[in-house]
Amino acid sequence: MNPITVLICDEFSIIRNGLQTFLEASQGIEVVGVSDSAMSALMLIRQHRPDVVISGLKYRGMSGVELIRRVVAEKDASGAGARCIAFSMDWDDDAISEVLRAGVDGVLIGDSKREEVEYAVRTVAAGGTALCSEVAGRLIDWFRSRDLHPGTDESPAISTLTAREREVLSLVGQGMAIEEVAEELSIRVSTIRTHLHRLRNKLCLRDRAQLVSYAYRSGLVKQSA
Repeated sequence: MNPITVLICDEFSIIRNGLQTFLEASQGIEVVGVSDSAMSALMLIRQHRPDVVISGLKYRGMSGVELIRRVVAEKDASGAGARCIAFSMDWDDDAISEVLRAGVDGVLIGDSKREEVEYAVRTVAAGGTALCSEVAGRLIDWFRSRDLHPGTDESPAISTLTAREREVLSLVGQGMAIEEVAEELSIRVSTIRTHLHRLRNKLCLRDRAQLVSYAYRSGLVKQSA
């Protein structure tokens, strides 16, 4: 089995070295590049085509959020390409919102243990989403602090969806099969499958049943009726 390839990008050498040490001690994971700037990271990503990119948020010039946006934008129609984990010593609500909107697949905090970093890399490489406990806790608090009414308030996760992804989620929520959604939107079935894959990743959902439930809870089905 081929190893999971990882590129690490952060402005601070102590962070780069620490992450590299963690991952190089993990079986089946290979660090293929290390960078201290977003621009050089982009070149290394195109050269090595890693499975996972771990990026800090602050660099001179291009920001880490913009780096994540560009990496996500370079994925092909099937969703193949590097998946991103954002790393920061301190997360505030604005930073969490920014990386989620950028399309990040995982979030780690500075005091993450080796096992947490390894788990995040393996989970993201396998197509899943990995959030550190602090960020997950903030999102849970966000939901609990609001009396959500369908169509009147949105979760942070749904705000990251594109207009097309919302359309697909709404139609799936109405009970349409993949082929019916493709016909309704006049696009290919393979494209719908790609959208569904991205929806599950962005919303941290496992299957179609959870997508349907989420569509109702978020109010998308009612809004499209």
